[in-house]
Amino acid sequence: MDWTALWLSLRLAAITVLFLLPIGIALGRLLAYRDFAGKGLVEALVALPLVLPPTVFGYYLLVAFGAASPLGQLWEGLFGHQLVFTFEGLLVASIIFNLPFAIQPMQRGFEAIPPEVREAAACCGMTPWQALLRVELPLAWPGILTAMVLSFAHTLGEFGIVLMVGGSIPGETKTIAISIYDRVQAFDDAAAGQMSAMLLALSLVVIALTFAFSRRIGRRLG
Repeated sequence: MDWTALWLSLRLAAITVLFLLPIGIALGRLLAYRDFAGKGLVEALVALPLVLPPTVFGYYLLVAFGAASPLGQLWEGLFGHQLVFTFEGLLVASIIFNLPFAIQPMQRGFEAIPPEVREAAACCGMTPWQALLRVELPLAWPGILTAMVLSFAHTLGEFGIVLMVGGSIPGETKTIAISIYDRVQAFDDAAAGQMSAMLLALSLVVIALTFAFSRRIGRRLG
């Protein structure tokens, strides 16, 4: 078992979810409540990682993060090292690639809130922030929870983006998915099977706990 790779994958997934939580709430709420010019284009851009092959998406991210790109040059000027083939670059790529898994469930969660509920909150004198914290977030919580779990689980198992942007640097960018691939390439079926079973069990436990927690929240809200 490659515990270093497993720990790196868990850390990457957890930090990705932490960043996507406020981003998903802000953009999901915006797309749920507002109609504006170009909304369809924004929704299409958000959904783009769902239809593009990870290697294609990873290639464009690799170009965008590279030393010849403005972003890559800015990052190197600020931090003294390149963005690609680092944990930071892997994190940025993971956040971008998981945007649809975070935003779309949250958007559906906010869309499920009846307009009358938000209007009642305003009539009660709540500020927009108070209405968000005390009314909207509790009602949209199942969608938010789903988004967080999907983003976490998807990050754990992602391969193409990780390989393109991060490579396979032990302790830095070598995730559990890359480690499994390396073991298969080395014909070490026992180690590959052990790590695959661990990843499968971990994903099942996370999803099962989420469903149970979501049902409990649903009964309380009902």
